[in-house]
Amino acid sequence: MKNSIFLLLTSISLLSSCSSDDADQQIITEPEANSIKLADNNVHGKILTDSEGMSLYFFSRDTKVQSECNNDCKTAWPIFYQADLTLDDGLEASDFGVITRSDGDKQNTYKGWPLYYFLNDNVAGDTNGDKIGNNWYIAKPDYSLMYAEAQLIGRDSDGNDQNFTSEYTPGDELTFYMTSSKGRTIYTFNNDTKDNNNFTTEDFSNNSVWPVFHIDIDRLPSILDANDFGSIDVFGTPQLTYKGRPLYYYGGDVERGDNYGISVPNPGIWPIANTDTTEL
Repeated sequence: MKNSIFLLLTSISLLSSCSSDDADQQIITEPEANSIKLADNNVHGKILTDSEGMSLYFFSRDTKVQSECNNDCKTAWPIFYQADLTLDDGLEASDFGVITRSDGDKQNTYKGWPLYYFLNDNVAGDTNGDKIGNNWYIAKPDYSLMYAEAQLIGRDSDGNDQNFTSEYTPGDELTFYMTSSKGRTIYTFNNDTKDNNNFTTEDFSNNSVWPVFHIDIDRLPSILDANDFGSIDVFGTPQLTYKGRPLYYYGGDVERGDNYGISVPNPGIWPIANTDTTEL
């Protein structure tokens, strides 16, 4: 009887020991990486990547709500899409969206800009696509401005949409120009003088027509030089300048990608701003 009790206690002890060992040896799994990561890059600072660290890009021609990269372009610049995005800290879900492309595929966007890969990025951290054609830029979360390339569309004397060239004559041409980080067109005024706003009235009664534009210049697409920008005081309100020219929005631009201001009141009086803009 004593031997039976001893064997029973020994068995219980061994079972207890095994149970304890199993608890100590629980497998700890690493959490999956977010589908959009905020990565540190030696050249560009904070950039957007996928879960494996592959860089994402913006295309300057995507000024509207649709991707302009199709066919062979799409082969060189594969689209990025994840149905259920998870984001690194520092990114806001409200900045991301989804479009359905003209080819039927879905694509994620950031601040309205569709997201792409570059075929010639081989390993995590590569940014070989930046500045290609002056219209592909590494995707960053904090661009102060963006650099667009699109057809300028103003209005004729009857108020109908009309295509304009970079010389502000009727015609078809893709033109580069600066926009806000979310794609709103930025203008200059031909009657301004160096670092001097000659349009805005002291009571700002005309500011709704041509609002003064200001943002702290921090991160820029690589084609733009921060040294070309400055800031002036307009009756107590700061206004950003580019090559000495005060910068404005146009109140009549309602939709993303609008640039109706180029023909107000006549073509070329309120030009867009780009790297060809002359210094005052």
